[in-house]
Amino acid sequence: MDITTQHNESITRNREIIVNTANEMIKKIESGELQAGSFPVVNRFAPGCYIREVHMSKGCRVIGKIHTTEHFNILIKGKITVITAEGSEYMEAPHTFISKAGVQKVGFIHEDCIWQTIHVTDKLDVNEIEKEMIVATYDQLEIDGLISQGLGVLK
Repeated sequence: MDITTQHNESITRNREIIVNTANEMIKKIESGELQAGSFPVVNRFAPGCYIREVHMSKGCRVIGKIHTTEHFNILIKGKITVITAEGSEYMEAPHTFISKAGVQKVGFIHEDCIWQTIHVTDKLDVNEIEKEMIVATYDQLEIDGLISQGLGVLK
């Protein structure tokens, strides 16, 4: 088996882990075993740019959304373990990285965090931006043809 095939199989396995982890967290919230929460969000706009800033509390678990676009992520404050289809990574602020389109993150907050995602858009309505940049499932990525373009896989 060549390295590309091994990598793609690893991504598929890890993506299943992400989906299963997210689904388990949702089930635990629905059963009352975990409490659903919301985090303060600050939306910032400049010409052609949208920054979403989320303030997350220590001890919480988070399920990120599946983005259709490549974008910057900046951990401004705190410590977090992030799991993606590519594996897991412990991060301490300051930390900046790029998420490829199709990547979903699950995280555990070790220390209060401030996390920003930076998106290229001329839109000023957050609901419209989310319609354009977020899908509900990996299946939607396949429907939209993003998976066939190799998106959602770090290269």
